[in-house]
Amino acid sequence: MDGKVRFDQQVDNSLSYVLPFIEKTKPLGPGTTVLEVGTAEGGVLLPFIEKGCYCVGVDLAPLRIEYAKECLAGQYATGKVELICKNVYDQDFIDKYKNYFDVIILKDVIEHVPQQEQFIPHLKTFLKPGGQIFFGFPPWYMPFGGHQQVCHKKWASVLPYYHILPAFIYKGILKMAGEHPIVIQELMEVKDTQITIERFERIVKESGLKILNKQHYLINPIYQFKFGLRPRKQWPPLSWIPYFRDFVTTCVYYTVG
Repeated sequence: MDGKVRFDQQVDNSLSYVLPFIEKTKPLGPGTTVLEVGTAEGGVLLPFIEKGCYCVGVDLAPLRIEYAKECLAGQYATGKVELICKNVYDQDFIDKYKNYFDVIILKDVIEHVPQQEQFIPHLKTFLKPGGQIFFGFPPWYMPFGGHQQVCHKKWASVLPYYHILPAFIYKGILKMAGEHPIVIQELMEVKDTQITIERFERIVKESGLKILNKQHYLINPIYQFKFGLRPRKQWPPLSWIPYFRDFVTTCVYYTVG
């Protein structure tokens, strides 16, 4: 997918869904400091910048940071956003941004992060008192929780649930489909870091954080771009059924603090 297309999709999704969800528990405006971890092309941050927030985007991929600087050239030039290729565990990053942010955003990121039991409490390092963290992610057991929609072979990209098969079978299917080794590696890494609703909520609790708001989606808002499907919130009773909800919920939003 073209980077500009991804950027535009990120902007639309952030403006329509992410920002309004965060505003339910945290006022946003001039003086609000926002960090996005895994910022990619930077589109999620644009609505926050336009709201008057000072934003920092951090990502491990140098090429994505450089592209984000192009997409946000005007905002970057005027100092409204800082875009950094850095690991949030790096000591210089910690020293610079300890207790600095009102809001931290992880949109479709936490499912890629290893050692989430260590990572989620580490994020508290960067929060001001009263700060909040937003998480948006696809639960592992949902139809495309393995991110197999990125596959280049049509049948491999639309086949649901096969990512939950044993690793050697899943990898074998991807090889049989002729997927590129880099794609296979990426998908196997997601399998290694798989996160469910139950496990996420447990880590949040054990990290000393509280769930401030949550919304489960039957149809992920981003699917309007990927599959032409209209976003739909999950039927509340299904959101209350542990484990089963993971199989029928394509996206969850949480704010914790």
